[in-house]
Amino acid sequence: MLRHLDIRNMLIIDRLELSFQPGLNVLTGETGAGKSILLDALGFVLGWRGRADLVRQGAEEGEVVAEFELSDSHPAHAILTEAGLPNGDTLLLRRTNGLDGRKSAWVNDRRASGEVLRSLSATLVELHGQHDDRGVLNPRGHRALLDAFGAHTDLNGTCRQAWRRWREADAACEEARAALARAREEEDFLRHAAQELEALRPQPGEEAALDARRRLMQQAERIRGDVTKAKMAISETAEAATTDAMRWLEEAADHAEGQLEPALAALGRALVELGEAEAGVTACLDALDFDPLELERCEERLFAIRALSRKHGVAPDDLAGFAETLTQRLSALDRGEFD
Repeated sequence: MLRHLDIRNMLIIDRLELSFQPGLNVLTGETGAGKSILLDALGFVLGWRGRADLVRQGAEEGEVVAEFELSDSHPAHAILTEAGLPNGDTLLLRRTNGLDGRKSAWVNDRRASGEVLRSLSATLVELHGQHDDRGVLNPRGHRALLDAFGAHTDLNGTCRQAWRRWREADAACEEARAALARAREEEDFLRHAAQELEALRPQPGEEAALDARRRLMQQAERIRGDVTKAKMAISETAEAATTDAMRWLEEAADHAEGQLEPALAALGRALVELGEAEAGVTACLDALDFDPLELERCEERLFAIRALSRKHGVAPDDLAGFAETLTQRLSALDRGEFD
C-alpha cells in the first residue's frame, strides 16, 4: 500500500507531504482544489506518461517521492529482483524533472529507468475513473472477458504466436515478391553480364600478372642484347678466368705453406655463384623468348579484364566474386516463383 507521498516544486505545489493510514483514505475538495495534481504527481513518480510542464514556475527542478509497503508475496518483488534492484518490505520511488525536460528516477536509492517504474506501477496502483463501468459495454473488451472467464491463457498464447508467425511469413512473402520484381527488371542485364564474366573467367591477381608479362614482352627486344652479352661474359670470360686462376693457384699451393688456401676457397665459392648467376640469366632469356602472338593475346585479355572492371565499377581482382554474386542473383530469380 502507499504509505507516504512527498511532492516538491510540482505544478502549483511548493512542498506537500501526505501520509496514508491502513484502510480507506479519502481526499475531497471542490473543483480546482488540486486533487488532479496529486494524481499527476503520483503518476509521474510511477513513470506514467503525462503532461510535460510539471515543474513549478520559478523552480529549477521538481521532485516526487513515494513510499510503498510491500507484503512478502507482492509481485513487485519479482520485478525488483529481475532488475537487480534492492528488495525489501519497503519500496521507495523517487523521480525528478528538470526545466530542460530531463527526468531521472531512483528505486530504493538506486538509479532506474522509466520502464522499470512503469512495470512496478502495474503492480502497485489501479486507477479508476467515474465512467469506468462503461468499458463493460465496449465490444472490444468482450472477448478478453470471455477468455479470462474460460481460463484460455494457454490458447491465447498459442494463437498469438501463430498470428505472429503468419505475419512474419506474410511479410517475408511480400519481400520475396518485391525482390523478384526488381530482379526481373534487370534480368537481361544480369544474364548478359554473367555470360561475359563466364566467358572471360577472370581470376584474382590475374590483371597484375598480365600487366607484368605484357611489359616484360614489350621490353624483351630492348634488353635481350644486354642480357645475352652478360651471359657470354659470365660463361666465356668470368668463369674461364676464374677456372684458370684456380688451376694456377692449385699448382702453386703445394709450395705456399697454406697461404693460398683461403684464396682457393673464395674462388671455389665464386665459381658456384657464377653458376647460379648464369642459371638466372638463362632463365631470363628463356622468359624473353616469346611468340609475338602471345603479346597480342596477353594484351587482349588484359584490356578485356580492365574493360569489365570499368563497366561494372569493380576492381579487377574482385571480378570473380562479382561474377559469383550475379550467379546467385540469377539463381534467386530462377527460383523466385517457388520461393
